[in-house]
Amino acid sequence: MSTDPDTILLEAEEAMTKSIEYLTGELSGIRAGRASTAMVEYIKVECYGSETDLKSIAAISIPEPSQILIKPFDPSLANAIRQAIELANLGVNPQVEDKQVRLSLPMLTTDRRKQLVAQAKKVGEEQKIVFRNARRDANKHADSLAKQDGTHYSEDEIKTLHTEIQDLLKKYEGKVDDMLTKKTTEITTV
Repeated sequence: MSTDPDTILLEAEEAMTKSIEYLTGELSGIRAGRASTAMVEYIKVECYGSETDLKSIAAISIPEPSQILIKPFDPSLANAIRQAIELANLGVNPQVEDKQVRLSLPMLTTDRRKQLVAQAKKVGEEQKIVFRNARRDANKHADSLAKQDGTHYSEDEIKTLHTEIQDLLKKYEGKVDDMLTKKTTEITTV
C-alpha cells in the first residue's frame, strides 16, 4: 500500500472530525439548566417493529424553560414514547396527557450538576483517546513511508509529517477542551 504525507494527514483529520461530531451530539444530550429538545431527539422509540429516533416520529417543543412537550405524529405512539424516555434514564418522569407526552424537568441539584459535568468530561476524554489512536495510526503510516517502494521520502519530510500530526492532535484536543468548558459553564450556571 503506497501512500503519501497528505493522505496520512487527511485520514487522521477525518477520524478526529468524526469524533468531534460525535462529541457535539453527546454533549447536546447532556442536560444543562434549561430544557432542550436535544435531550430527547435521538432517543430510540420502538415503533412499527423497529427502533426510530424520537424526532422522526414526533414534534418536540419547549413550552416553558423547564418543560419538553412531545406530540407524536401518530397519537397511538404516546405510550411507546413514554417507555423509551423512561428507559433512557434521563432522571425525568414523562406524563402522557391527551395523546402527547410532557416532561417536567426538576431543578438540578448541586450534586446532579457535578454528575453531569463529570459525564461531559468522561465523554470528552473518550474522544481524546480516539484522537490519540488516530495519531498513533498516522505516525505508523508516516514511519512506513521510509520503507515503501516507489516514491522516496527523506527523514526530514517524515519528521515534518510527525510534527504536523502532533499539531493536528493538539488542535483537536483544544477543540474538545473548549467544548467541555462551554458545556460545564452551561451546566453549572443556575
